[in-house]
Amino acid sequence: MAPDSARPAILAIDQGTTSSRAIAFDPSGVVVGAAQEPLPQHFPRDGWVEQDPEDIWRTVLETSRQAMAEAQGRGFAIAAIGIVNQRETAVVWDRETGRPIHNAIVWQDRRGADRCRGLVAGGAAPAIRRATGLVPDSYFSATKLEWLLGHVDGAGAAAGRGALAFGTVDSFLLWRLTGGAAHATDATNASRTMLFDIEVQSWDTALCAEFDVPASVLPEVRDSAGAFGTTDPAHFGAAIPITGIAGDQQAALVGQGCLTPGMAKSTYGTGCFILVNAGGVRPDPGEGILATVAWRLGGAAVYAVEGAIFNAGTAVQWLRDGLGVIGESAASETLAAGLPDNEGVYLVPAFTGLGAPWWDASARGGLFGLTRDTGAAHLARAALEACGYQTADLLEAMGGPKGVGRHGFGPRSDSGRLRVDGGMAANDWLMQFIADIADAPVERPAMTETTALGAALLAGVGVGLYNSLEDAVAATWRPDRIFTPSMAADRRKALRAGWHAAVERVRSGG
Repeated sequence: MAPDSARPAILAIDQGTTSSRAIAFDPSGVVVGAAQEPLPQHFPRDGWVEQDPEDIWRTVLETSRQAMAEAQGRGFAIAAIGIVNQRETAVVWDRETGRPIHNAIVWQDRRGADRCRGLVAGGAAPAIRRATGLVPDSYFSATKLEWLLGHVDGAGAAAGRGALAFGTVDSFLLWRLTGGAAHATDATNASRTMLFDIEVQSWDTALCAEFDVPASVLPEVRDSAGAFGTTDPAHFGAAIPITGIAGDQQAALVGQGCLTPGMAKSTYGTGCFILVNAGGVRPDPGEGILATVAWRLGGAAVYAVEGAIFNAGTAVQWLRDGLGVIGESAASETLAAGLPDNEGVYLVPAFTGLGAPWWDASARGGLFGLTRDTGAAHLARAALEACGYQTADLLEAMGGPKGVGRHGFGPRSDSGRLRVDGGMAANDWLMQFIADIADAPVERPAMTETTALGAALLAGVGVGLYNSLEDAVAATWRPDRIFTPSMAADRRKALRAGWHAAVERVRSGG
């Protein structure tokens, strides 16, 4: 037990696609304890991506204990826990034993692509969009859950008699942390399932029937900050309140302090996700852009519009692990900066299809413009530039005539700035290229672990450490650097034209 004189800290459990992290923050947002462990992925078939839920649980438990111990060694006591998670990843487990019935199906998985094409062909897309704000795509949880209940022996019958529980990763961790006492999620994660009506804030009975999902398997949907339960003392030696939960991109929106409608953030990790705060009225964005829940407090939802890019950091990882052309990811910055331009080399990293604004599940990656002079530097630069091109495409879609700009909260309304975070945000060359190619100032905070920070801020509000999200952000958000556009307009136009030509060549209809 911590001494009475210990200062309060909040533990953020940051369960991501490629690793599990735990970070303890003091009330001013300073890291006082941290640990991270890699998380393996499994690829049983082309387009299928899975993880062992027991690996998820083990790495979360180990990193949480390490971060707690470090914080306690510095004189801090954990006052609350916040959970932030890779979204859309689906887990189903046995209510009695707590054991998963199958591997988790990861958000990148495409096994539901044919099902979604059938939904579109059958005219279901408008109803799905009206209720959920989403497009029919196997990215979301519904087809993953449908597959688990329909393909794992006995799962459908067990679900029908109430013996199984479904959840995104946050729900699974909450269940395990509380010793099975809580089966719940928050509104941000529920909004990513393609089963949740984001306007009435409840599970949609028609969509549950469409995907043959019994209501008994679904978690209770709660606010993003509040009482979710307490940890089983066996895990950490004490019953610690869990008071905040959010999906990773929504948590980053909070951690970036984007509390005013029109403020935008972009997270560069495994994928890239741009969210724009849309305020308290459910938005109706244009083609290819999603509406989602940013957070919910006191029963009132704040919404966001979102563009999702499936592959960002994975392109650099592919160069490192798949091709072996770079020894470490950080080398990509030096290699890219060493070239005067891209010399016509483009990489379209559609390894698991294309996300917004194309939503083409059948697209596959392509590398174009190769010559005998092409080397590792060109590949590294192409991988990084792909992040910039996709960012520019999304900002354009969000702010165009059919985008969110018509509602008065386009991404350029916050002095034109795009706040950035995630591991790739440390790459100065990439951040400058994004500013140049998107023609928008890019603002990087001093604390780039804003996903974990956002979960900590929500938990801090939930436990009463902060009076409001505004107070929490005021206490913790600090800028580091602003990258301003300096590229000539004709150069920008030519580069984007080359990119769009490459994209058309990998699209299923191209």
